[in-house]
Amino acid sequence: MSQKHKVIVSAPLPADLREKVAARCEIIEVPVGQSPAESVPAALRPQVAGMVCTMRTLVDQALLDAFPALAVSSNFAVGFDNVDVAAATRRKVLICNTPGVLDGAVADVTIGLMLCLARNLVAGDAFVRSGAWTKGAFPLTTDIRGKTLGLLGMGRIGRVVARAAQAFDMKVVYHNRRQDPAAQGLATYVGRDELFAMSDVLSIHIPLSAETRHSVGKRELGLMKPTAYLINTARGPVVDEAALIEALRAGAIAGAGLDVMEQEPLPPSSPLCELPNVVLQAHVGSATHETRRAMIDLAVANLLDALDKRKPQAMVNPEVWEARA
Repeated sequence: MSQKHKVIVSAPLPADLREKVAARCEIIEVPVGQSPAESVPAALRPQVAGMVCTMRTLVDQALLDAFPALAVSSNFAVGFDNVDVAAATRRKVLICNTPGVLDGAVADVTIGLMLCLARNLVAGDAFVRSGAWTKGAFPLTTDIRGKTLGLLGMGRIGRVVARAAQAFDMKVVYHNRRQDPAAQGLATYVGRDELFAMSDVLSIHIPLSAETRHSVGKRELGLMKPTAYLINTARGPVVDEAALIEALRAGAIAGAGLDVMEQEPLPPSSPLCELPNVVLQAHVGSATHETRRAMIDLAVANLLDALDKRKPQAMVNPEVWEARA
């Protein structure tokens, strides 16, 4: 009988998935958010072949050095900004993630934030609960029908948002580094500056990288209409938060809907919590029972497939797999 692979589990596994992994691998538990290099005994580190983890585990050169036999690290997330992909690729470590299964859930939150902002639904709820309705009518709000939705990034989630926006008779425009053939019929490609200038709602759907960090800043916000809304369900640091707060305070834009922030969890002392033209969520884009289950199913499947020399469904650096093949 062949020896089981040793794998680090630093993500919440349902009981049935834990049993599935345990049947084929020896599990080394690492609490979510703790460093595997600090948690795993030195004698075991050279034997670890795989890992399934959350975004809170930093997969950098130091971790790769600590686990020289690591062959695959499977992120329980679609994002992978916790991973030094170049370093992993040099070490021939396959990095996997969970794209596709959360597209609809994130798109739902995007549309929800758009409706909350335009129709002022959060304030409307407070208006009724406080008894203010007994003293007069709630102020008029804004239609989204017929307005222009701009998508910064037209990947899988952007396309789902574009399809949903069609139900509201919105004109959809987008900007990518290059035009996306899959967007034909859903949205019209425009230049980056034009996107910010013409959008009534500007929704961000780009990954976080060195190039995109603070790529939406004072200049971009200054191009937007004073009646426009900004929505971010991608990654907080893509937006220069200080510049956004300044724009919101000055009325340079009408409001913002944020599921992600530069600091998470967001402290209640943040100026964002004081602004009445901001709707905040606690990074819940994928936070439904169904989506999170689909994500962990895929993360575990990616891990086990890679260890069993089967091609995983989702790979960040597929060149590593191709080199092995």
